Amino acid sequence: MNFNPWSYKYPSRRAVVYGSRGMVATGQPLAAQAGLDILKRGGNAVDAAIAAAVCLTVVEPTSNGIGGDSFAIVWHGGRLHGLNASGFSPALADASSLISAGHKYVPHLGWYPVTVPGAPFAWAELSRKFGALPLADVMRPAITYASEGYPVSPNTAKLWAEAYGKYLAECGGDEFKPWFETFCPKNRAPLPGEIWRSEGHADSLTEIAESGAETFYRGRLAESIDEFARRYGAWLSGDDLAAYRPEWVEPISVNYRGYDVWEMPPNGHGISALMALNILKGWEFSGSREYGPTYHRLIESMKLAFTDVMRYVADPRFMEFSPEDLLSDRYAALRRSSIGEDAADPVPGRPQRGGTVYLCTADGDGNMVSMIQSNYMGFGSALVVPGTGIALHNRGSNFNLDQSSPNCIGPSKKPYHTIIPGFLTKDGDAVGPFGVMGGFMQPQGHLQVLTNMLDFGMNPQEALDAPRWQWTGGRTVELEQSMPNHIAGELSSRGHDIRVLESSTTFGRGEIIVRTEHGTLVGATEPRTDGCVAAW
Repeated sequence: MNFNPWSYKYPSRRAVVYGSRGMVATGQPLAAQAGLDILKRGGNAVDAAIAAAVCLTVVEPTSNGIGGDSFAIVWHGGRLHGLNASGFSPALADASSLISAGHKYVPHLGWYPVTVPGAPFAWAELSRKFGALPLADVMRPAITYASEGYPVSPNTAKLWAEAYGKYLAECGGDEFKPWFETFCPKNRAPLPGEIWRSEGHADSLTEIAESGAETFYRGRLAESIDEFARRYGAWLSGDDLAAYRPEWVEPISVNYRGYDVWEMPPNGHGISALMALNILKGWEFSGSREYGPTYHRLIESMKLAFTDVMRYVADPRFMEFSPEDLLSDRYAALRRSSIGEDAADPVPGRPQRGGTVYLCTADGDGNMVSMIQSNYMGFGSALVVPGTGIALHNRGSNFNLDQSSPNCIGPSKKPYHTIIPGFLTKDGDAVGPFGVMGGFMQPQGHLQVLTNMLDFGMNPQEALDAPRWQWTGGRTVELEQSMPNHIAGELSSRGHDIRVLESSTTFGRGEIIVRTEHGTLVGATEPRTDGCVAAW
C-alpha cells in the first residue's frame, strides 16, 4: 500500500494504529476489545470477528441485533471466502396483497418487511468452518455484557434517543410494546455512560452459542418467533426459519491501480462500487484530490453505477444480467463515454449479456476478516420477540412493489441488500479488509476510501477522515461541512445540486486494516462514531 503514515492532510482525532500479532477494528470500543481478548486466548481472526460481531448486537443495538443479516469476506488458507448470510422473504410474501391494501412501497416498520434473519447462522457457520475456539467461548464476552450490563457510548445513546422518539410517534400497536419494554424500560433511551442490560438478550445468545444457532432456526427460539408472528397474522413462520441456510459464495472483483478490489456478489450492492471503479480506471488522477473535475468524475461514475445496480440487482436467481455483464470492460467504457463536463440525470444502461455495523480483524498467522451485519434503519422493524431481546430486522423494505422488477417482493426471495464488506489484494496476496457502513452510502464510501488511498496516497486513517460526498438522486449531491468551499463551488458550476450538511451522521462509518510490506498491521477507524482499533 503506497501511503505515507506520517503525513496527515486532514485533521484527525486519531492516528493510524500499528500491531503485529492481531488487530480488531469496530465502531464500538467494547466490541473491539472483546475481539482482541479472544485473539489473546488463542482464537484466530475469525473467532475475533464473531466475538466482536455478537458483542455489537449488545453494545450497539441501534444498528444491529440478533434478528439481523450478515455478510463476511474471509482470507484464510491463502484465498478469499465469501459468506452471504442474508435471509429470504417468507413463503407467504405477496406483492399484490400490499398493492391491494394501498401500499406504494413495502412498509419500513412492522411485520411486512421482516425476512428470515441470517446473522445467528453466520456466527455458527464461520465458527464451524474456520474457528479455532468453541463458539460458546467466543460468544461469552457478549453474553456477559448483556447480563451484567455495560455503559452506553455517546453516539449509540444519540441514535437510541432518536429511535425512541420515532417509535413513540409511529408505533402505537401492541406488537411494538416489547421493543419499548426491552430497549426503553425507563420510558426513555439510556443516557451516555448509563448502564444498560438485557437478560433476555443474554439468554438468547447463550442458547445460540450452546446449540450452534440451531435453536434460532429449528428450536425454542424459532418457536418463540413463530408464535409471535402467528399472533399478529404475519407472513413469517417457523417453516421459513427451518428452511434457511447461509450461502458460501465467490467474491467478485475488479483490478484498480494494480490492486484487486473485492466485494460480495448480488443480492448485495457492493458491485456498484466495482462498477464505478471500472469506469474511473479509464482516467488518471495525477492532480490533487482537491481538483474540482476529479470530484465531478467520481460522482458521475458512482451515479451511473448506482443507477444500473438499482435497476438490475436483486436475488441472483431473478436478475436479467450477470455480474460479469455489469463488470465488463466494454460496458465500463460505454458508461465512461457518457460522462461529460456537467452533471447529468442518470438513466440505466443496457450491458451486453456475458442501521449497520462493520468490523474487520486480522491475526498473526495471516488470517483476515471483513464482516458486516445490520438490522437496517436503526433497530429494524421495531419488533422484538417478547422475552428474548431479539430485535427483528426490516430488510424486506428494500424490495419494491413493481411487479416487472426483479426485486419485487415475492415468496422465498432475497432482497436487494445494502450491507457490503470489502477486501483488497495485490498480486494474489492479502492487503486487507475495509468497509463503510451506512445504507446507500456504503458503496459511495467504499469508492471514496479506496480512491483516497490508491489514487491520492492517503494512509488508512486519513482516507477515513477526509470530507465525504453522497449522491442522493438526480443531480443532488450532499457534502460534509468540512468539504472545501471551492469544491462545492466547482461542482455547483457543473450543474450539481449541492447541499452542505451540518451533521456527518449520513456519511457513513468505516474501518480499515492493512498488512504492511513488513508483515505488520496498520488499522484505522471512523472519526464519525465511537470507533476503536484494538491491537496486539
